[in-house]
Amino acid sequence: VAASFGLFYLAERVYQLDRDTIQSLIYLKLSVAGHLTVFVTRTRGPFWSIGPAKILLAAVIGTQIIATLIAVYGVFMAPIGWELAALVWLYAIAWFLVNDRLKLFAYRIFANHRLPVFASR
Repeated sequence: VAASFGLFYLAERVYQLDRDTIQSLIYLKLSVAGHLTVFVTRTRGPFWSIGPAKILLAAVIGTQIIATLIAVYGVFMAPIGWELAALVWLYAIAWFLVNDRLKLFAYRIFANHRLPVFASR
């Protein structure tokens, strides 16, 4: 949620984009970041520690290509173009990396408190 508000702030205040374009940016951000969250949450270690199943990877790549094309060319929404789409992707990837580090930090804290919810299996 904080990342979405951050993107909204950048789009409105820094880049001074119109509301329709901001709506398209947020659509793409929610799509990209939502799928990247799957890769953060699927393992207790760093996201790269266990490779994803090929079917999961194919599904995510396919849906993100479609979502990006919809946002870039404006299918049922304002088009954002490739430059803004790349900005959204970079923004989402940056937050993905931050979230992965926060996950590792949280597991380390909770493991030290020996909470049964976070016990190793």
